[in-house]
Amino acid sequence: MSSPKHFLDIADLDTATLSSILSSARAMKDRRKGLPKGLREAGEPLKGRMLALIFERPSTRTRVSFEVGMRQLGGETLVLTANDMQLGRGETIADTARVLSRYVDAIMIRAARHSNLTELAAAASVPVINGLTDLTHPCQVMADVMTLEEHAGPLKDLTVSWVGDGNNVAASWIQAVGMLGGRLRIAAPAELAPAPGVMDWARARGADVRLTTSPEEAVRGADCVITDAWVSMHDTDAASRHNLLQPYQVNARLMRHAKPDARFMHCLPAHRGEEVTDEVMDSASSLVFDEAENRLHIQKSILLHCLGA
Repeated sequence: MSSPKHFLDIADLDTATLSSILSSARAMKDRRKGLPKGLREAGEPLKGRMLALIFERPSTRTRVSFEVGMRQLGGETLVLTANDMQLGRGETIADTARVLSRYVDAIMIRAARHSNLTELAAAASVPVINGLTDLTHPCQVMADVMTLEEHAGPLKDLTVSWVGDGNNVAASWIQAVGMLGGRLRIAAPAELAPAPGVMDWARARGADVRLTTSPEEAVRGADCVITDAWVSMHDTDAASRHNLLQPYQVNARLMRHAKPDARFMHCLPAHRGEEVTDEVMDSASSLVFDEAENRLHIQKSILLHCLGA
């Protein structure tokens, strides 16, 4: 029996596969322009397939985009939260993976810990998709890359600036640049810099990724500026984070250091007035709602990749 085709992290796939997923997502998006949201894809390529969606952490975009995407492809979904399962009450992750593999064709998990994802994937006999962990968020960043390339051209030709917490989304951006090319400039306080392991990976890969504590330095000459919420669901140090990150707000003053036509991105939900101002969020340069839409298209492409359809 062949091993399941997981989607755990961007760094796990080769460049050709990542490019193919992006290309497929763009094609599906183009085909659906002007069509009803509930219309299924021609041929219903995932008809008869069942996707389990496990949410150890709550979600809006991840849940809706995977549910709608699976239905557009002709398949069905089963949503499970921690309260619905034995996962948090004594049953091992491996046993849960083995049981679910008998019922469903693929599993997406939005995990409290990255180790939960990897343990699930190691024991599952069906594809497992990383819908978010505390370490990475590959589905989001694949949608980000798709969005940026729609508006600014190939990533390999662009300079992207990340401003703020060096969190899970930043880690997946580091992997994306390492695999697909381009330049990434990260501005973060030293206490919230990206994990050493992902920076070591970038250096070993020869990726053009640079780290600074200066937002102005990171943004200078950028084609796109990206930020994220200062406090995530797993963070318990909100007050300390706000104090550290106040100088990293993305506002009109900071955007003036980027290229005149620089874009702004944020994976949402945004805390307006904290990590980004209304002026930037609602500006003509903001791509945040295109990003949100593209979660649907990229995840459909990932589902087709994982299920071999």
